[in-house]
Amino acid sequence: MVMEVKEVRRPRPRKLEEVMKNYPKTYNFENLKVWQAAHSFVLLIYRITRHFPEDEKYGLTSQFRRAAVSIEANIAEGYKKLSKADKLRFYNISQGSLEECRDYHVLSRDLEYLMDDEFEQLHASIEETSILLNAYCKAIAEDKRNR
Repeated sequence: MVMEVKEVRRPRPRKLEEVMKNYPKTYNFENLKVWQAAHSFVLLIYRITRHFPEDEKYGLTSQFRRAAVSIEANIAEGYKKLSKADKLRFYNISQGSLEECRDYHVLSRDLEYLMDDEFEQLHASIEETSILLNAYCKAIAEDKRNR
């Protein structure tokens, strides 16, 4: 009995444009304006909370810093995700962490831990980051190239 050998068809190599259509236009999360704004916000939080009362070291100070770091970390992690759903999941976590920081911002003011200029700086930084993050999420959600 003679076995017939069939030719194995190999998939044609995809063009670079096809492969790259699902990748971001930038090649590093640090190039994203939204990440840059979030990073500046984190640095500001660390600088300002350094002067919070010692008894808040493991309370509000720690929570504020962790939530702020979560914003930029989730932007960075979501950056390399290939599917739209995965990206948006991480960016939505960032949005939640941003709102958590907004609450700590108000609480810090009400507890009189912030000077007026610090409150205004934080407010401006939260707003800038929020606007950029919302716009970035909207652009990804409306992008027809990636599912």
